[in-house]
Amino acid sequence: MQTILAHAHSLMYTILALMPSHYQRDSLEAMLGLFLEAEGKPLPHYSKTKSESALSRFLNHYNWSTRKIISHLRAFVIELILKQCTLGRKPFLQVIIDITTLEKTGKFKAFNHLITFFNHKRGLHLVVLYLVVGQWRIPWNFRVWRGKGTTTPAQLALKMVRRLPKKLTLTFQVKILADTAFGTVEFIHGIRQLKYHAILGIGCNRKLVDGRSVKHLYHRGQQVRLVGLDVTVSVSWYYFKTDKGVFLKRYVISTTPLKACTINWWGKRRWQIEGWFKTAKHRFGLDKFGQCTLLGIYRWLILSLTAFLLAHWTYLARYYPHTLDWGQAAFLALSTFFPVLLLSLLLLDIERLRPLALSHGIDITISRCKM
Repeated sequence: MQTILAHAHSLMYTILALMPSHYQRDSLEAMLGLFLEAEGKPLPHYSKTKSESALSRFLNHYNWSTRKIISHLRAFVIELILKQCTLGRKPFLQVIIDITTLEKTGKFKAFNHLITFFNHKRGLHLVVLYLVVGQWRIPWNFRVWRGKGTTTPAQLALKMVRRLPKKLTLTFQVKILADTAFGTVEFIHGIRQLKYHAILGIGCNRKLVDGRSVKHLYHRGQQVRLVGLDVTVSVSWYYFKTDKGVFLKRYVISTTPLKACTINWWGKRRWQIEGWFKTAKHRFGLDKFGQCTLLGIYRWLILSLTAFLLAHWTYLARYYPHTLDWGQAAFLALSTFFPVLLLSLLLLDIERLRPLALSHGIDITISRCKM
């Protein structure tokens, strides 16, 4: 696992080299440093090494390629995942799809058409494609849902599934896991055309061809025909415990025949993405953007996801399989990838507290040691 950090160091040097000037390299380091504080508030206002206005220009106006950063990150992720493959049966690639809301209040003139309501929440709605293979957790792609009357979340998800790299889909057994919003006829047909296997949530009122609803079924694992589908699917259900301790009944279908216990096991795996949503928002500030341009928002989201990946890789190299503490993992990522930035922050704190130390008879002297 230690080789992960060596390769990740090389990746970060490459990404920093994409910046047109050293001022923008410093700004990129400062922004990633804010995200890696893992306190959920990586706002430019809190930066101690760059001014708020400089970081705002970096995010919203300066000419640097966000696409190249994404391309390098994806190539690195694919390379690492493929190295973990062994001879024998193909391992599973879990492709988990869900929609999350980055809640917002107030007016956003530049992108007000993207701020809509979904499930009684106002904000920017992201359809996210999240990959899980072995110990790897990778937010791979996302699309913005623009509200009713536009491309549906299921259609956006199907487009992202179609664009999964062949290097992964040919190496792994692809398993599509998604919630009720993606259990549409169009999505199921699209997944079957791609020859992928899907475990999807459906509503309890989903109709069968015989007129009954799935809630009237009594035997898990039955093969049934849903209205609008020209193929049979296997249906099961399980009880999910919410954060409030309430058990909810969840119905799931499998596009290929499976035992009920197997369908339920895979159906519960979908909830892994919910844990990532919480981590991305509460630790890495995914929803805290306040930029005035669409480009600024896009860059904010990409840098937040980059910070998550850096912390995740550090955890895999230093902690796995021990208990994960995202705060500690993020701090180690900061000290590993940006040691000069971390030391600069330390020196700034010492300088700020020097008068207080002197008032208590403590003189702090910093000198460079000979190498």
